[in-house]
Amino acid sequence: MLLHAPDLLMNLRFSASLHACFQTVVSAALLSVVLWPVAYAQPGKQITQAELQARLLEAKTNPEVEQKLYAVGRKVAAVCANCHADQNGTAILEVPYLDGQNPAYLVEQIRQFSQGLRKNTFMEGILKAMNRDEMVGMVLFYEKEKLPPRAAKDTAMLQKGRAYYERVCINCHAADGHGNEQLPRIAGQHYGYVNLTLKRYRDSSDVRANANMAFVTKGMSDQDIQAVATYLETMP
Repeated sequence: MLLHAPDLLMNLRFSASLHACFQTVVSAALLSVVLWPVAYAQPGKQITQAELQARLLEAKTNPEVEQKLYAVGRKVAAVCANCHADQNGTAILEVPYLDGQNPAYLVEQIRQFSQGLRKNTFMEGILKAMNRDEMVGMVLFYEKEKLPPRAAKDTAMLQKGRAYYERVCINCHAADGHGNEQLPRIAGQHYGYVNLTLKRYRDSSDVRANANMAFVTKGMSDQDIQAVATYLETMP
């Protein structure tokens, strides 16, 4: 069947996009093979939160263990960077930065993904192939990573976002937005991820569900959300 020029152009563009996506996935897969031993193809038993927290505590109280796990985590994070870092200066909309994230919070999210309690097919698959030390090591690595400072492009939106944060968000996320065992670090998170996540909470999306966040974001306008996202991106 012959295609008209516009249809042919569309098909070529789609093929190019698909090829680029395929190359990215293949690159990540090859990197995983290089960095991760064959043993990862046979995941062990389900890892509990208590086991992860105990290993994290051991690392925090034993410099030798921490150094060992940090080295493991650096290798694991080299694979994670395929999604969780800027790609040629552009962050992936649905993927957060992990730099500087609270370790206890991140450990719990890892456990939830690995056990299917937090839904993301790709993340579930990656984490199920990891052992306890790889998970904890990755957390230790990202805890020490620093987000680069970013200046707001829209000063008026920045001021609006700061005012909203200090009136509402500060009650749970504190003045610095650095998080704790139950709450994530949101300071420095990229605009696209915050904007999308707040809208999902507000709109009761199946992707992100949290009763408290749904209540807090219920009255937020799109502009409120954009302002908060603008402010958070600049927080150190």
